[in-house]
Amino acid sequence: MVGAPHRTLTEPVEGLDEARLIEDAGASQRVGRVAAPVLRDLGYRLVRVKISSAAGATVQIMAERPDGTMSIDDCERLSVALSPAFDVEEPMPQAYRLEISSPGIDRPLVRESDFLRAVGHEARVEMAVAINGRKRFRGRLEAPAPGPDGPAARMLLVADDKTETHVELPIRAMSEARLVLTDDLIRAALRREKAALKGATRPPGHRARAGHEANVEPKARPKAKLNESKAAARGAASKPLGPYEGDDDGR
Repeated sequence: MVGAPHRTLTEPVEGLDEARLIEDAGASQRVGRVAAPVLRDLGYRLVRVKISSAAGATVQIMAERPDGTMSIDDCERLSVALSPAFDVEEPMPQAYRLEISSPGIDRPLVRESDFLRAVGHEARVEMAVAINGRKRFRGRLEAPAPGPDGPAARMLLVADDKTETHVELPIRAMSEARLVLTDDLIRAALRREKAALKGATRPPGHRARAGHEANVEPKARPKAKLNESKAAARGAASKPLGPYEGDDDGR
């Protein structure tokens, strides 16, 4: 049974209060406004809220620690903490299933630090407004650059004829950005996971279970979920998660 009291976090933690530059809209934004302060008090930060029609209605909350990690135990802990907050605030007008998960390998990029950590990897970006006549870009990320409207993502684009061009895309003007699942990204995730496992200490008998449901009965039964990465299908262990590990919502 998950439900032991946890000390809330009031002292400053590096990266914990970094603002999201790409935010949700509509119902997802309402859910995020309820979830974000609860997550922050426990030492986590909100990545994204996604609402889908799966199982009637499913509210998926992606969260992480400031260093980008997230475990099944973290997911269970947040399920317990968020459910009563949603019962009080009722950000959804209908019954729903609450799902807490890690961001995943091909994760959404929402903060400047996400883009910085992803330097060298491919990303897919959709702009809210057109840049030079186009809204969609795919290329290799370079270090973010300061701009008049805040940080800009620098990308190396390679055309079909192998012509290379560089673009700078204001992060705040993006409607969505996420990593592209590539062999390089999977290898980087595996290296991080191997290093994390080498340094991890676990109590005897501890066992991670992907897809474990927390024993909580709020209005909407939550599901604490550790997103299984496509890397895991190639032989990677499922715990602990690194910044770009695990996602069943890959594109």
